[in-house]
Amino acid sequence: MTIAIPAWVDGVLTPVEKLEAHQKGLRHKAVSVFVLDGDAVLLQRRAAGKYHTPGLWANTCCTHPHWGEAPEICARRRLFEELGIEGLPLTHRDIVEYRAPVGDGLIEHEVVDLFTADAPRDLSLAPDPAEVMETAWMPLDDLREDVARNPAPYTPWLRIYLEDHAARIFPAGLLT
Repeated sequence: MTIAIPAWVDGVLTPVEKLEAHQKGLRHKAVSVFVLDGDAVLLQRRAAGKYHTPGLWANTCCTHPHWGEAPEICARRRLFEELGIEGLPLTHRDIVEYRAPVGDGLIEHEVVDLFTADAPRDLSLAPDPAEVMETAWMPLDDLREDVARNPAPYTPWLRIYLEDHAARIFPAGLLT
């Protein structure tokens, strides 16, 4: 199935096939969600069949909006599709931009709407095995320390979010 995502081509927002956007490193829209329980973050390990960064740990949910899809609608859709999560109130935290290679010559050049949501650790999850191979809750300080010490198991975007944008993502008082 071909999915058209919003990408900038010659400065104009245009529907572009997702793989093409990554192959060409086109600047495109994205959404990332961090589900929190106090100081802990719900992480997902990407499924082995993903076409880039398979088996790496990422934030709770990340994706690209479909052409014409609002960021919050997209975030809600993917929380459900990837993890079976419904009904969490989302807080829009900020918009950030990054560019990072993700392997096999593919590049994520994303303009990302960042969201957080609060949920208990016993939140009912139903991960789609085509998307997610594992989930885990990790205290934010432990996650930041582990990413700094051992970055290889984590997606490039999660490393960038934690290193460069943590203060824009996480509520005040969560960062030490």
